[in-house]
Amino acid sequence: MSLWWLSLALLSALLSLLCIYLERTYSYWARRGVLYDKPVWFYGNLRSVGRTTTVLEPFRRFYEKYKGRAPFGGFYFALRGAAVLLDLELVKLVMVKDFHNFAHRGNYYNEADDPISAHLFNLDGRDWREMRNRLTPTFTSLKMHQMLPTVVEIANRFVKVVQQKIEPLQHAEESPVMVKDLLARFTMDVIGSCAFGLECNSLNDPNDQFCRLGQRTFQERRHGRLAFAFMQAFPQLARRLHFKMVQDDVSAFFMSVVRETLDYRDKHQVQRNDFLNLLMELRNDPNGGLTFNQIAAQAFVFFLGGFETSSSTMGFALHLLALHPEVQQRGREEVQQVFAKHKELNYEALRDLKYIKQIVYETLRKYSIASILIRMTIEDYEVPGTDYVLEAGTPLVIPVDAIHHDPDIYPEPEKFDPDRFTPEAIEERHSAAWLGFGAGPRNCIGLRFGEMQTLVGLAVLLKNFKFSAAKDTEIPLRINKTSFFLQSEGGIVLNVQKV
Repeated sequence: MSLWWLSLALLSALLSLLCIYLERTYSYWARRGVLYDKPVWFYGNLRSVGRTTTVLEPFRRFYEKYKGRAPFGGFYFALRGAAVLLDLELVKLVMVKDFHNFAHRGNYYNEADDPISAHLFNLDGRDWREMRNRLTPTFTSLKMHQMLPTVVEIANRFVKVVQQKIEPLQHAEESPVMVKDLLARFTMDVIGSCAFGLECNSLNDPNDQFCRLGQRTFQERRHGRLAFAFMQAFPQLARRLHFKMVQDDVSAFFMSVVRETLDYRDKHQVQRNDFLNLLMELRNDPNGGLTFNQIAAQAFVFFLGGFETSSSTMGFALHLLALHPEVQQRGREEVQQVFAKHKELNYEALRDLKYIKQIVYETLRKYSIASILIRMTIEDYEVPGTDYVLEAGTPLVIPVDAIHHDPDIYPEPEKFDPDRFTPEAIEERHSAAWLGFGAGPRNCIGLRFGEMQTLVGLAVLLKNFKFSAAKDTEIPLRINKTSFFLQSEGGIVLNVQKV
């Protein structure tokens, strides 16, 4: 009996400590006199996410509720407080002017047990700076120029695959095509070739292992929400407990692909103008070469960043163009003029696709693939013009989607209007009003590649095909509620006809 009472007393003490911890955690912003919404224990302000809402909706509501009342508001992730930035000037300070104090993202990774998770997107501090400096020369205009012929070659194969899809339907009333699936296979083949020098052939084989594992990485999480929240809130403890982020089979597959490719190239003295070759050259850096694990991790994040984000952007763009035939025709006419002038899609031709680029930017405004961006305060930061102090270690949320749908910045924000991104229109807006690729020193390192791949894909598609809504086209599109990056819930189905 005494042991039973002792166990009960111990459990009561632990529950009391937990309650005290949660009460203190969820009163953080109230004690500092900051505007905030009441949180739910263990869920913070994100209880609805994954159930009834996507990740962007709570932040858009929060921004609309408090914008203009304070430079930032208090928000709660599952087990920690965060500041949601509500003022564009503060966003600019955090991401650009005072970047030295906000260089961290605070993402969880475990280099020892899960080396593929220690990639550029997750790294912080000195590790991030050194890796960013090493990889920056990889994404110069010259390197993109060298990769462009490979992208164009795969795009031409892509056109043939689409033609094969619609040929049996050319006399039917409708010619519906699951364009999102085809776009994912196109970007998979591009990344497979440009990152690993491999012929994935997923355009012809939708069951290709690269394609299946790539989609799983975005659609399946290794851990549930509470475990993920625990890793983010207590990263050191999570590492001691050997928590991983990436599924074991996905990690094993990519590590194996990189190792086999490196071994083959070393043995046969193979040189290619691809990302992996550039990483191989960094092995012998006199200031400290990259290890195999570091090479594999960077190749992995390049694969993730180039595969899903570009295919989703093109899918959203085609959906919008199908619903706005006048914009689609204007884009097609520009593509035809560019081809007539240059005969091929070279680098000079891409620079002339100005309206297509506006379509891409307006698509990324309406459908912000990264609907929020995270930074973390390194040292206490006095918010200019206020008495507020953002304490060291505070996560900061830049609500990209909410900014992109602010009617004071973009009148009629639900309207699709690529003319919002003429040089004159951009010049009139605040520099932090569009964050499709982030901003400042920690912006998307692969933005040139992503932009190039997307422009090429849209150009060849508009040159060869017309897109319109089919009976099964979702209007509006449903958004995946469980994905951190913006994805359509189902496929994007459109009628596709040959021009």
